[in-house]
Parts: sequence; C-alpha cells; structure tokens
Amino acid sequence: MNASSPRGSRIGFVVILGALIAFAPLSIDMYLPAFPAIAAHFNTTAGAVQMTLAVFFIGLSVGQGVVGPITDRVGRLPPLLIGIGLYVGASIWAALAPDIESLTAARLLQALGGCAGIVVSRAMVRDLFDERGSAQVYSLLMLVMGLAPILAPMIGGFIILHHDWHMIFWVLAAFGLACVPAVVFGLGETLPRERRQHGGLGPVLGAYLALFADRPFMGFALANAFISAAMFAYITGSPFVFIELHGLDPSGYAMLFGANAAGLIFASQVNAFLLRRISGRLILKVAMGVHLAAALALLGFTIFMPGAFYPLAACIFVAVGCLGFVGANAIAAAMARADSHIGSASALTGILQFALAAVSGGLVGAFNDGTALPMALIIAGASIAATLARLSAQERVAA
Repeated sequence: MNASSPRGSRIGFVVILGALIAFAPLSIDMYLPAFPAIAAHFNTTAGAVQMTLAVFFIGLSVGQGVVGPITDRVGRLPPLLIGIGLYVGASIWAALAPDIESLTAARLLQALGGCAGIVVSRAMVRDLFDERGSAQVYSLLMLVMGLAPILAPMIGGFIILHHDWHMIFWVLAAFGLACVPAVVFGLGETLPRERRQHGGLGPVLGAYLALFADRPFMGFALANAFISAAMFAYITGSPFVFIELHGLDPSGYAMLFGANAAGLIFASQVNAFLLRRISGRLILKVAMGVHLAAALALLGFTIFMPGAFYPLAACIFVAVGCLGFVGANAIAAAMARADSHIGSASALTGILQFALAAVSGGLVGAFNDGTALPMALIIAGASIAATLARLSAQERVAA
C-alpha cells in the first residue's frame, strides 16, 4: 500500500488504525464518570481512584519506550497482538479487581498493553506512506482524537446509568478482543524482514540517542508534544474555568467542549484536503503561528478582561482547532526523519506527547488560584515552547 492505494483499502486501513489509537482515549475517558462509584465500592478516597489514572499515563509512557524498538526487530504485528492480549487480560482483571490496589495494578498493565496500538499505528503509517501521505493519514486519525473525548464519557455515563462500574472494563475487554481479527485479517505485516533491526540493547540505546541528537526530529516531535500539552491544560482547567467561574451548567459545558472537539475534527479534515496542494510544513508553520496568537490573546483576555466569556471561548476554540493542523503535520515531519528505527521514533514521539501532557495537566491543578490564569499561562507557555521547537527544527529543514 502507498499513497496511491485504492480508496477502499486505505479506508479500511485507517479505520483499523483508528481503533488501535482509541485504546488510550477510551481507557482514559470512559471510566471517568465511574470515579465516585469506584471510590464508594472500595471504600477509598478520591485520590486513590485518581491514582488509577496516573499509573495509566505512566504505563503509556514507559510501555511505548519498550514496544517501539521491539517492533523494529520482530515486525509490527507480533508486539501488537501481544499488546492487545495483555490489554484484554488486564481489562478483565480490572473488572474483577477485589480492591483498589488490584485495580491500580490492572490499569498499569492495561496501559502497557494498549500502548502498542499507538506505537504500531504510527509506525505502520510511516512504513507505507511518504511524509505528505503520512500527514494525510494522520489527519484522518485525528477524527479519533476529536471524537473519543466526546463519546467515551457519554458511553461510560450510559453504562453507569444501567450497570455497575465493572461493566465499563468488560466493554473495554470486548473492544480489545474485537480488534484481534481486524488486525489479523485487515492489516498484515508492514515491516519486511530485510528492513528489520538486529542486535541487543546497544542498538536500541543507539537508536534513541540518534533520535535525541537529530535536531529536526526532536524539534518536530517537541512541537507536537507541547501543542498537546496546551490541549491537556485546556482539558484539565476548562471545567473549573467555565463551570465555576463563568457559570455554565454541566450540559452547557458539554456543548462547549463538543463544539471545540468538532472544530478540531473539521480542521483535521481541512488539513487532509490542503495537503493535496500545499506542503505540510508550510501548513504547520502557519497553524502554529495562529495557535501562538490565540494563546497569547487568551492570556491577555484572562489578565485584563477576566470576566469576558466570549473572547475566552473564542481563543480556546481557535487554539484547539489548530491541533487538527499541527498534530498530523508535526508527527509526519518527525517520522520522516526515521528511516531505519521507525518503531523507536514512533515510541519517542508518543512518550514526549504523553509526558508533557501529563505535566501540563498537573501544573494547572498545582497552581490553581481560583482564576483562569494558571490554565492560560500554561497554554501560552506551551505554545511558545512549541514555536521555539519548530524553529529549531527549521534551522536545518526548509519550511
């Protein structure tokens, strides 16, 4: 398969990869409505339940660093299928967990298994497409990134309404199990034996060191990671800002959140259309400039017009929408730098993205002062850092 593959085969390929990428957002967002029920069931604190989410992020980051190099050595399918199997088993363990400690351990294993879908999906796209084709496919996969935060909590809330919280993990296990035949019969191996890496730990460390030393790769990967960090700062801080400070009720906030997600989805599809005519790196340059302007405007409105709802909402809408242009093109540009260690490059891109996103969310909570300023500051700071990262990449790679 390549960029000129028949439309039907590409659609099937993208749908399956979208399901693999969905492991992470579904596992994160679907059980959020169940937090009170889980705390009550185990007679534990909210903090203990929140730890089950924190260890999931840890598992995603650590797991990608391990899985990526393995896929470069043995191919994409074996680690993916093993990861899905681990995910299914961990989901069943979570559904049957007798205490909060067991649930926490199950969540860690669930992340270690589910991260294979993230690593392999990005690597498979790079195996089969050039930079522009990869950016188009990543744009289609952004549909998952936009829809999952909307649909997953709704699904979780529906399940909680009609069943107990255990059912959420049974549903996740069933989802993982359903992905197995799709992967086996719908994907196939994308890394031929002659392109696989050989050797022990030394080549793995060498691959990561080479990626760290590759300024364009790190520049594009960090640009994507910092923009994702800005997005996560919004996700973490927006419930307090819009519900507590601006008086939206939960349904109004859900509509606002959904509108922003719809903007991201629309932007990602516009990006796929523009890539037929314009360089992805030019789109990235313009989109990051717009994101920076929106982030600085958000900070300005927060400082000088703290009670202004519509300017605040408009700036966030623009910033979130820019992710639909930035994510696909930044990832494609970074992955284009990896020819022989694609799995490791995919892993490092994901590690940076999830690590910085987790840090930004933690900072929003840690510096909460009863205003929107912490969220706005972190969004603006992340946007500035992303711009500097892209400029560092562009020193050697023309826009």
